[in-house]
Amino acid sequence: MSEQPAALETPSPQPPRQGWTDVGEKGGVLAIRAAVFAATVMGRTFGRLIARIVAFYYWLFAPGARRASREALHRVLGRDASGYETYRQILRFAQTTLDAFFLVAGKTQHFRVTTNGHQHLAALRDGKRGAILLGAHLGSFYAMRAQSEVENLPIYAVVYTKNARRINEAFEKIDPGKNAKLLQMGEGIDFMLRVKELIEQGAIVAILADRVPPNADAADARTVSAEFLGGTARFPTGPYLLASMLKCPVYLTFGLYRDPNRYDLFCEPFAEKIELPRKAREEALAKYVQQYATRLEHFVRMAPDNWFNFYDFWER
Repeated sequence: MSEQPAALETPSPQPPRQGWTDVGEKGGVLAIRAAVFAATVMGRTFGRLIARIVAFYYWLFAPGARRASREALHRVLGRDASGYETYRQILRFAQTTLDAFFLVAGKTQHFRVTTNGHQHLAALRDGKRGAILLGAHLGSFYAMRAQSEVENLPIYAVVYTKNARRINEAFEKIDPGKNAKLLQMGEGIDFMLRVKELIEQGAIVAILADRVPPNADAADARTVSAEFLGGTARFPTGPYLLASMLKCPVYLTFGLYRDPNRYDLFCEPFAEKIELPRKAREEALAKYVQQYATRLEHFVRMAPDNWFNFYDFWER
């Protein structure tokens, strides 16, 4: 029997690519209400039990999240991840989300926090010097936010709330005042002017720099490809353009969760100033994005189950 030519073989069906804005709030209203109830009435032990149930539900009925978890863990571990390892990664997301409610409510006595490199942030505060912090959907931003209040750091966070509306509304109800330091992600002049105003006042503006703008495709000029965990992924250029325009220093920050109650916070210098020469702008942007991706990879390898991008992150 002759062998079928490769060109005539039927390709294996590929699931449609899932972007991060396609990932909604699975777990929904009931899980969020349970988290609020735990944070305000029943306590963290009860909440962690509910988190396990919600994580198992999500693991069972969200095949896209399982697929994304398997791919990320395979790239870090160098082998196929077990079902338990993918469940544990989703559980970590549920646990840190639950903890966020306690942190927003000011109930920080439940947690141990270690800091690494926070002298950089203290120097910015003492010198009333504005800066941009680059983070990622790795571990917990809310742990960093809570620690900033302990250290009196003027940190403002740029967030995209449209696919997490219910959670953010719940945070707002727990402590309305703290959401005043959240800036809705935007690309218009009003957003730019607001960030510029804050930086000039000595504020520190935190941006999660691992997700591309909503609806960006592979050819979008607002993104750049970089090598990341053995593959190619696209990252946004917006944070670097913004930092270049504002001529302010840039730092990296990550907050890694360690079960059951510890958060390791990291801060390190990234660039004293982002320089984008007119004749080599694209090359300079690619260099900064790769620098970010390389350091992000380092921190992901420190805590693979803290990687919370449950969508098709890498280019195919």
